[in-house]
Amino acid sequence: MNRCSWFNRFAKGSARATGKPMAFLLAAATIVVWAITGPIFKFSDTWQLVINTGTTIVTFLMVFLIQNTQNRDSDAIQIKLDELIRATKGAHTALLDLEELDDEDLARIRELYVEIAAKSRKKMEAGQEDTGTPFVHIDSGGGSGAASREGKAEHPTPNTQHPTSNGEPRDRSGSPSGV
Repeated sequence: MNRCSWFNRFAKGSARATGKPMAFLLAAATIVVWAITGPIFKFSDTWQLVINTGTTIVTFLMVFLIQNTQNRDSDAIQIKLDELIRATKGAHTALLDLEELDDEDLARIRELYVEIAAKSRKKMEAGQEDTGTPFVHIDSGGGSGAASREGKAEHPTPNTQHPTSNGEPRDRSGSPSGV
């Protein structure tokens, strides 16, 4: 496995170095020295231009370095979460690439889990346990409300019904829905 490109190593090292207290002290000392030299240069336009140009260049470059580091960290965390989903018995592997879904599909799936949470809170209020693994059926596209666009693959969408062994639909809790 290839470790990192020179840019990724540089971005990671720069982000780490600039996040340390010494980097802040160096930046603060630069500002203090600049301010002290103001009377020497009679607060000229050139004196002001030096700090403006310097801070603009540093800020501009740091945006890209920090964004690179954040993207890499986000990707690594996403892969780790995907692995946990994949390795967990009973987990829905259709959820592995949720970050690739459009907002409408994400909202549908989020609503499904909001409903599960609401049912669990009602059970707790009634003195029942809220533990367990309620049934959740994620439709792999084509069902009602499935997201499909021209030239775009269909994405998983939640479906509240799942057939029983005798063909009757079940609701999310796993009990026959009576439909």
